[in-house]
Amino acid sequence: MSTAEEFETKPVTPKQLQGPKTFAASYAGEHVAGTEFVIGALFVSWGVGAADVLVGLLFGNLLAVLTWGLITAPIATDTRLTLYAYLEKIAGPGTIKLYSVVNGILFCVLAGAMITVSASAVRILFGIEDQVGYFPSDLRFVLVVLGVGAVVVYMAVKGFKKLAAFAEVCAPWMILMFFIGALVMLPTTIAATAGVDGIGSFNDFLKVASESIWQDTEGEIGIWHVIAFAWVANLAMHGSLGDMTLLRFAKSPKYGYFSALGMFIGHYMAWVCAGIMGAGAAIILNTSITAIDPGSVAYTALGASGILAVIIAGWTTSNPTIYRAGLAFSSLNHTWGRTKVTIVVGIITTIIACSPFVFSGLLGFVGYMGLLLAPVGAIIVTEHWIFPRIGFTRYWSFFKGNTTNVAAFATWIVSMIVGILVEQSGLLHLFFILVPLWIFSTLLYIGLASTMGAKQTYAQAEVAEQSESERKAAEVAFLAQAPELKDSVENTPLIATIAKYISWTALLACLYMGGMSYINKDIETITTWLIVPTLIYFVTATYAYLAKDNEK
Repeated sequence: MSTAEEFETKPVTPKQLQGPKTFAASYAGEHVAGTEFVIGALFVSWGVGAADVLVGLLFGNLLAVLTWGLITAPIATDTRLTLYAYLEKIAGPGTIKLYSVVNGILFCVLAGAMITVSASAVRILFGIEDQVGYFPSDLRFVLVVLGVGAVVVYMAVKGFKKLAAFAEVCAPWMILMFFIGALVMLPTTIAATAGVDGIGSFNDFLKVASESIWQDTEGEIGIWHVIAFAWVANLAMHGSLGDMTLLRFAKSPKYGYFSALGMFIGHYMAWVCAGIMGAGAAIILNTSITAIDPGSVAYTALGASGILAVIIAGWTTSNPTIYRAGLAFSSLNHTWGRTKVTIVVGIITTIIACSPFVFSGLLGFVGYMGLLLAPVGAIIVTEHWIFPRIGFTRYWSFFKGNTTNVAAFATWIVSMIVGILVEQSGLLHLFFILVPLWIFSTLLYIGLASTMGAKQTYAQAEVAEQSESERKAAEVAFLAQAPELKDSVENTPLIATIAKYISWTALLACLYMGGMSYINKDIETITTWLIVPTLIYFVTATYAYLAKDNEK
C-alpha cells in the first residue's frame, strides 16, 4: 500500500470494493505473529488458572470480534475513509499531527518488541544465553539485534509488498508450528502431572492444564483480566478504528466478522499452544518460564524449525509495523518522504529492541497503548453515531473552519491523563480502565462540543449530507447492477501446480511428525528432522506463489 493510498482523503469508489476472500485471508494471516509466542507464555507466568485462560480467551476474543463487526466495519463502510482521513475531518489537522506522533511512537515500541523476539531465536545459533532482563547481558545479543534490525528496516523500505506476499506463504506453516509445538510438549506436561497417564478426555486435559501448565497461584489476575486483555490486545485496530483503512474496501460491514479467523486462530489457538510450549520447555530445562525467552521455548519444542518460526514471526510482524510508523511520522510533513522517515524510524526502533524489556513488558505496553488510543475511538463513534441522534451537527468543527477541534483535542488529552492517573493510583487494573475511559471520553466530548458549536446548524452541513447520500446511493446502485466477480481461470504452469501439491504434502508431513512425536513421546526426532519438510514447504510454496503471481 502506498503512502497516497494510506492517507487517501476521499472515499473509495464502488469499483475498488473487495469481496469476502480478501478479508478472510487478511485476518487469518495477520494475527499469527511473534507476539503470540510472548503472550501465550506470559499467561503461564501470570499464575492464571487453566479454566480462567480457556474461558477468558473465548469471551475476550468474542468481544473483540463483535467490536470489529458492530463498530469498526459499519463506520468504515459508511464513510469509505481511512482512520486518518476521517479523524482529520472530525478533529482537524492539528489533532492528526499529535495523533500521528503518538501512533508512530507506539508502533516503534511494538516493532522493537518483535525484532527482539526474532533476535531471541538468532542468539541460539551463537550460544548466547536467554535475554529476559530489562537490559541485554551480552554484547553479542546487541550485535544480533542490530543485524536483525538492519534486515527488517531494509525490507520495510524496499520490499514491503514482497514481504507481505511471503507472509501469506508463511501463515499456514506458522499456524501449524504452534499446534505441533503444543503436541510435542504435551507428553512432558502429562508426565509432570500426578494421576494422569494420557489424555483420553477433556477432563484429563483440564487436569494436566491446571496442574502443569496454567497453575492457579490465586493471585490478583483472574478470568476478568484475561477477558479484558483479549479484547484490549487489538484495541488500536477495532475500538480505536485503525482497521477502517482495511475495511473501507469491504462490500459489506459483515466482513468485520472475518476478524474471528484471526482471533480464534491467532489469539486463542496460538496463545493456548504457546502456553503449553512454554510450560513444557520450562519443565525440560528445569527452570521458570520467566527465565527463558521465546527463542528457547520454540527451539526446545521444535528444534531448528522453532528458530525459523520465531524469526519469521517476529520479522513479518515488525516489518509492516515499522512501515506504519514511517507512514505516521511522514504524515507530519509529506516533503520528508516515507523512505527517509522509515529509515530513521527503523534505526530508533532497532536501538529500542536491544533492551529485552520491550517484549517482557509487552502485556502492560499493549494495555497502555489501548489507554492512549481508546479516547480517539470514543470521539469518532460519538461524532458518527451519537451526534445525529441528539441533534448535534456532525463535522461541526470542520464547518466552522477550525484547524483543530479543541473539544476533541481536549477530550483526548484529558482522558489520557485521567486514565494514567487512575491506573497509577491503583483504583483500577490497567485492563479494566478502558471501558470506563471510553464512557468518560464520550460524555466529555459531548459536553465540550455542545459549548463550542456542535449544537448550531450550518448551511454547509446540508450540502455535505446531500452529497454523502448521493455517493451512498450510487454505491448501492453500482453493487446492485454489478455482476459478482468470478475467480478468473488461472493458467498456472504444470510445474507450479506440482510444487503446490508438494507444499501441501510437506505440511501434512509436518503434522504427521507432530502426531507421532505425541504418541511416541519422542521429542528428539521432531527437533532433528522437522526442518526437512519445513524447508521443502517453503521452497515449493514460494515457487508456486511466485508462478501464480507472475501469471496475473
